Amino acid sequence: MAAAAGGGAGGGPREPPHTLQGLLEMAVVAGEAQPEPREPMGEERQQWLRAAVSEALGSAGGDRGELQRCLAVLAEPCPGEEAAERGPGDTAAHEQALEELAELCESLDNATDFCSLGGLQAVLGLLGHPWPPLRSGAARVLGACAQNLPGAQSRALALGALPALLGALRGDPDPRVPPAALFAISCLVRAQPEGLQQLEALGGLEVLGGSLQSPHPPLRARAAFLLHCLLKEHPRLKEPLLGLGLVPRVVALLRSEHDGAHEHGLGTLCSLASGCPGAVRELRAPALGLEELLRERRRRLRGRDEFQEELEFCERLLQLCFETPPEEATMDR
Repeated sequence: MAAAAGGGAGGGPREPPHTLQGLLEMAVVAGEAQPEPREPMGEERQQWLRAAVSEALGSAGGDRGELQRCLAVLAEPCPGEEAAERGPGDTAAHEQALEELAELCESLDNATDFCSLGGLQAVLGLLGHPWPPLRSGAARVLGACAQNLPGAQSRALALGALPALLGALRGDPDPRVPPAALFAISCLVRAQPEGLQQLEALGGLEVLGGSLQSPHPPLRARAAFLLHCLLKEHPRLKEPLLGLGLVPRVVALLRSEHDGAHEHGLGTLCSLASGCPGAVRELRAPALGLEELLRERRRRLRGRDEFQEELEFCERLLQLCFETPPEEATMDR
């Protein structure tokens, strides 16, 4: 063991390396000093390896620097009410910073650093900016930071993010903003009891139901997806959502031009109907015309692999509501 510790100049103990670069140097020397005959690492290979490690080291520390740089841009004065008239030129630097932050915060480590640097406060202040790209960009950053990071979710909720986002979802006049706001809302309420509690208290379930009737397909699809997920995760929401008129809203969605929202709309109805007699009775109402709609949809989707999940939802709903005795259809499966 003493021999292994030695090796410094004059046979004295070598000072242990304090950096990854130093560790690399020691590993290279140790590899060449092994008693087994082996081809030594060439100088070109050593240079390449050192460069690769240096680049990795720079990247590891560089993301935090990029976060700080982007936040410094957001801290600069930004055009006020006149921005909407002037156009994007005056806010280009802020828009670019938000785009970079949204990408960086996809990493949990970066999202954690972003929060520690005060990033949540910075982007929350832009949710009400008069220039729409800044409002939508701030919502995307907030969602990217909050997803899968409970600490960021709790902090954003404490700072009042949800009321601002629901306001944007409910009534922002620019079509780019509500889908970004809904993305952030989803990241704050899924698998987050505090977020869901706030959503209910603020009337957010009604806002989500209303979003199913948006003229913008991306927003309808996001709303249907979130409602489907919430019902799967929290079956207790069935009764409140029924009371808010979710069934006719989803059926109206299914009668619109076919798009990506329909799969989640059918999934939402399946979740409502499973184990909920009130939902089954409402779905079976002749005035709704759901049975005919489902049979026609099933006919059109059969044999089309890209719509397999939607077809399965359609068949499941037919079984629950129209092909099973009522007392069996309302049993939770």
